[in-house]
Amino acid sequence: MSSKDNLYLVNEDALPEVLKQVVKAKKLLETDKSLTIQEATDAVGISRSSFYKYKDEVTLFHDNTRGKTITFMLIMDDEPGLLSSVLGEVAKGGYNILTIHQSVPVNNIATVTISIRIVPGCESASVLFEAIESMKGICDIKILARE
Repeated sequence: MSSKDNLYLVNEDALPEVLKQVVKAKKLLETDKSLTIQEATDAVGISRSSFYKYKDEVTLFHDNTRGKTITFMLIMDDEPGLLSSVLGEVAKGGYNILTIHQSVPVNNIATVTISIRIVPGCESASVLFEAIESMKGICDIKILARE
């Protein structure tokens, strides 16, 4: 097995700053198609050579899931319309919802498990999870499985 075959899941705090900046530059290029690589690397403070050296070697965990199925769990307040708002974010991103299961709320807290398929043309899964996590009433979000 070559070193190219080994993949590691590493906490962001352990990554060298240059790798974090490469991910930021890639995200800029993905969100603003008019940017050049030079403009994106200038914006995040790295050289183009660093970008090219690492661009295929580092990616956000959620960004590496296109064409995959992700199952995630939400712990959320039992508020009217909150689940609908979550599902609206899923739909806005273009994901295919496979399953939804909501527990009976206890002490005004509900647990919801959602499985989605990330199909070509979807926005990055990290964008979806950031949007859901920032919603008022969402207490926690955890990825349970990825296939």
